[in-house]
Amino acid sequence: MKRYNLLFVLLLLIFNVTNAQKKGSPAADFSAIGEAKTKIENTVPLVIKHLKEVSEKENDPAILTNGTTALAKEYGKVELEWRLYRGNMNNCILNNSSKKAKKCMEYHNSMFRGTLINYNNYITNLTRKNGYLGVEGDTKFELNPSEVTTKLSESYFNGNDAANRMKGTQKKEFLGQTTADDNALKPFNQLIVE
Repeated sequence: MKRYNLLFVLLLLIFNVTNAQKKGSPAADFSAIGEAKTKIENTVPLVIKHLKEVSEKENDPAILTNGTTALAKEYGKVELEWRLYRGNMNNCILNNSSKKAKKCMEYHNSMFRGTLINYNNYITNLTRKNGYLGVEGDTKFELNPSEVTTKLSESYFNGNDAANRMKGTQKKEFLGQTTADDNALKPFNQLIVE
């Protein structure tokens, strides 16, 4: 009788681990990270294009030079926060109980949301038509900080639930995909299209 109970428990454990690690499973879907990365990276060429147009129209290359330098600085802040955010979210999941992990993740999510809102405000104001505030420009961004951070938050909360069903190294490997180099933002210089 004990053998059958042990077999049943092992099968149940294997089933839970494989379900938690399925890529298509909502519990383990970190695709929001890739989507957020792409949306953030796509803003740089659009802003540079706008700066080039204004620079050529005004016949002043300083607009492009100074604008690019300022954009690089702002993008650098987002790039740093993105790296910290992914690492902190993983640490929240790995080092805390479920309740503490949720509070920890909510805190880091709000910090990242604030950084994204600042960046979005900066690029939106930079691309205003004729440089006037309140006049919408022609440049449209797919970056919506609230939407992006909400999807990221849901993804990490689902990842937390999946990770809670795993043990030790499985958990680390599972969460390691979020901090992989593929999910890091590209350096600013690689995003500038000549």
